[in-house]
Amino acid sequence: MKWIALILVALLVALQYRMWFGQSSFQQIKQQQAKVEQIKTENQQLINRNQKILAEINDLRSGTDAIEERARYQLGMIKEGETFFRILDSRQ
Repeated sequence: MKWIALILVALLVALQYRMWFGQSSFQQIKQQQAKVEQIKTENQQLINRNQKILAEINDLRSGTDAIEERARYQLGMIKEGETFFRILDSRQ
């Protein structure tokens, strides 16, 4: 009877060891869940960035307002008849 109890206790300890420290332990499951959440966050950020880029592409394809805005701010272009004023900061 003593041997059976000892075998059962050893079996219980072995099973508990696998559950807490083995290949699919609670700690590893928590780490994998944290990785999944991190990847979901990164994916959402990338989806948002892609949506902004697609909106900008559609705006550039459909109208001249976006093209005009880019020409003004990136290339410094002005329309005919407009006067360009440059305001300098005196603190510099």
